[in-house]
Amino acid sequence: MPVLVALASSLWSGPVAALDEPSGEAMAQLAGMIRWTGVATSLLVIFGTWFLLRVINDTVVRLSEQFATRRFLLQKLATVVQFVVYITTAVTVVLLSFRLDDRALALLGGTVAVSFGFAVKDLVASFVAGIMIMLDRPFQVGDRVSFGGEYGDITAIGLRSVRMQTLDDNTVTIPNNKFLNDMTSCGNYGALDMQVAMDFFVGPDQDVTRARDIITEAAISSRYVYLPKPVGVLVSQVIVQSYVAVQLKLRAYVLDTKHEKAFVTDVNLRVLEAFSEEKILPPAILHRGVSGPRRPDDARPGAANTGPVV
Repeated sequence: MPVLVALASSLWSGPVAALDEPSGEAMAQLAGMIRWTGVATSLLVIFGTWFLLRVINDTVVRLSEQFATRRFLLQKLATVVQFVVYITTAVTVVLLSFRLDDRALALLGGTVAVSFGFAVKDLVASFVAGIMIMLDRPFQVGDRVSFGGEYGDITAIGLRSVRMQTLDDNTVTIPNNKFLNDMTSCGNYGALDMQVAMDFFVGPDQDVTRARDIITEAAISSRYVYLPKPVGVLVSQVIVQSYVAVQLKLRAYVLDTKHEKAFVTDVNLRVLEAFSEEKILPPAILHRGVSGPRRPDDARPGAANTGPVV
């Protein structure tokens, strides 16, 4: 019996010791690779990088306020500079903090891959997606974008995420890899001007031609309109809540995306005031009065024909 116990003990302790010894050796080798003086220097490099990025962002904000027409170009340049600074800082920190040779590279690569592979997979995916966004350019910094139920301006494209400033002045952070599989709608794609669509509804018994002229005049006379591009009004008959209406869809361009809501408000106020003066009414349920079954002789000249009444 004691012989069996000793044999079992040796069988269990052997593998454990075999596992512990390489693990301890690997940790010792990994510790020997670290340059502790370089780690202190790396911390200074990281702090200097953070300070440099703050200076770049503040400078871009001030220049964008002074040169409004160039703010998209300035923001794009700032994004490229940030990518270069990030990559340069990462390479510098690694070179300062580790003694890298062939064995060290193999050991460091294996340890990092096993220990942090699952933990950083989303981060790596976002990093690769950020590079794809920069190359494919589905949108740019400063564009007005609709994504995932959010609508606003792209303010930054980072290594991990994209920041959007909504029209309600909320900052939304979206991981880069989300843009690879979902659909993104970009309103201006690098231009200052952007098309804005507005819907107006009137009754089918109203003066639709006059209503269209009023909407067109309200758009082209607004101080926010961008006249080098066309202004059009599309007319169609639609069903709104089970009754017939005439939809007039205005398509016009605002001269700057930041004036989108001011443009919509200005045009709507002008149209509502003109509709009131011209007695152009909104849609309403129409009732037809019928005295009896329609007979063929009702179509003869002079026959009574009851039209729609409101």
